[in-house]
Parts: sequence; C-alpha cells; structure tokens
Amino acid sequence: MSLNRNKKGGISLDEALRAQKERENTYRERALKLFPWVCGHCGREFDGKRLKELTVHHRDHNHDNNPPDGSNWELLCIYCHDNEHSRDQVADAYDSDSPGRPGEKGSGVQAFAGLADLLKGKLPG
Repeated sequence: MSLNRNKKGGISLDEALRAQKERENTYRERALKLFPWVCGHCGREFDGKRLKELTVHHRDHNHDNNPPDGSNWELLCIYCHDNEHSRDQVADAYDSDSPGRPGEKGSGVQAFAGLADLLKGKLPG
C-alpha cells in the first residue's frame, strides 16, 4: 500500500484513516484486539514499543485459517514463537524414516537383546 504525500511530505487525514483501517483488518491487529498483550507461553506482558515483539502464532500452522473469533491464534513473544516452531521441526525430524533404511525406524541395533537370558542365568556359549 502506498500513501500519497502532500506538498509538506505528510499524508492527508483521509489517507491516514484508510491506512489505519487496513491495518486493523490484518489478523495481527484483530488478535491484538481480542487477546491480552501477554505471551501465551512465558507470560511476559507487552505494551508500547515492545508490543512489536508479540507475534500471532497459528495453532494449526495454516496462515490462511484466520477465523473471526481468533480460535486458531495465540499471542507469543518472538522467543517462544521461535521455540514453538523449533520443537515442531525436531519432532518432524524424529518422525521421519532413518536414512538408508526406508520404512524402518531407528538404527536396527537391539541393545538389550540378550539381557533376559543373562538375568535368568543362561550364559551364551
């Protein structure tokens, strides 16, 4: 969105009001109106200049899912938001198949394979 500047370099009142209305229609602005300005994970409070550190996290990770009631959003500070997405990446990495062994989970090593026999007194050989 570009604003038309007047001769003094400023913008008209109508342009400023229109720009404000467009900002209010973004999901971030709607979330800031719906929820208290507190991180949903760590509980830090935000206001003034620090409000920009508060982000909107989409719970289902779908940025097109923006219901009017905000049920898919939570406000998180930038640190908790990064942590949330990092945890998802780690979980995805652990859920993927092992390299070189399609369809098989883990390394294939059975560390305790003979433990039951050893505990029963059955020694190998």
